[in-house]
Amino acid sequence: MTHVLPLLLFTLFAVPLNAQEVYEKDVIKTTAGDLEITFLGHASLMLKFNGKVLHVDPFSKVADYSKLPKADLLLITHEHQDHLDTSAIGLIRSGDTRIVLTEKGAEKVPGGLVMKNGDVQTVLGVKIEAMPAYNLVHKRENGQPFHPKGQGNGYVLTFGNTNIYIAGDTENTPEMKALKHIDVAFLPMNLPYTMTPEMVADAAKAFRPRVLYPYHTGATDVARLSDLLRDDKDIEVRVRRMK
Repeated sequence: MTHVLPLLLFTLFAVPLNAQEVYEKDVIKTTAGDLEITFLGHASLMLKFNGKVLHVDPFSKVADYSKLPKADLLLITHEHQDHLDTSAIGLIRSGDTRIVLTEKGAEKVPGGLVMKNGDVQTVLGVKIEAMPAYNLVHKRENGQPFHPKGQGNGYVLTFGNTNIYIAGDTENTPEMKALKHIDVAFLPMNLPYTMTPEMVADAAKAFRPRVLYPYHTGATDVARLSDLLRDDKDIEVRVRRMK
């Protein structure tokens, strides 16, 4: 990935999408236009760019998807129900929706583009690189990792000169720490399934995103991450409602 110019971020006030739900939004300036990010909750995001709507890991518990725009592009990181919710997908999928997902995800949602770790594709003008997403430490009682290597994806999305990394369910893997030129990163911090604040800080110090959003945070103490990175002035930790 090529080196990028400094980006400008503007935090907007929360905007109601219906009477019950209020979501925070940020706008990121890129050389190809504004990227608007809506923080729906958990691991669910909605991105708008050049008239296109991108949904990431839709989950019915965080949003009424019948009231949200249809997806031009739908990204699924892995097959777990809180990331691949077929009911939510059915509400935002149209006949023209392009879907990017994993092999196991394709078993539940047919008609998508399967990307394996390391694959690179351009869909609707957005460059997409599939990154490994897996556990190194946290495991089930039977000794199996919550997220085995090779099954899940994170995604690096390129909008103009700006690279956005949406990590999926993962820990601070060597592949993550080797990333370069990431402007904005979404890193999960939902114990015991993904990373501790210390793991997130370790990864951030390695690949140095300009802006770091902890997401899919569950009951994890997000303030701990801010404390760990307080003295690193090159990484801005931005906390949004993403439990």
